[in-house]
Amino acid sequence: GRMDNKKRWIAFSSTVCGCLYVDEGAARALLEHGKSLLPSGIIRVEGSFEMGNTVSICDPAGKEIARGIVNYSSPEVERIKGLQTKEIARVLGYKDYDEVVHRNNLVLDV
Repeated sequence: GRMDNKKRWIAFSSTVCGCLYVDEGAARALLEHGKSLLPSGIIRVEGSFEMGNTVSICDPAGKEIARGIVNYSSPEVERIKGLQTKEIARVLGYKDYDEVVHRNNLVLDV
């Protein structure tokens, strides 16, 4: 299918500022079911990034499976990784988004 401009930009033009390592379940949810990336699936955060930056998303083996625009900065993701969405507000004191990377801002590596 044709990629829209935003997704093409995420895939090819934007600078990757870090990497989110996700567990098998999250990797499958992204690849097979086109889901958003939630904090619960994130096992490790690498690099330094701000909200709105592009990051790569890697499976547990370290292979990049996707790229996406993050809704939270790296220190925030570090604090909420592995948590259920409902716990974000308790840990951070606020919750701007349920997803760390929304599926509309996610491009799978093909």
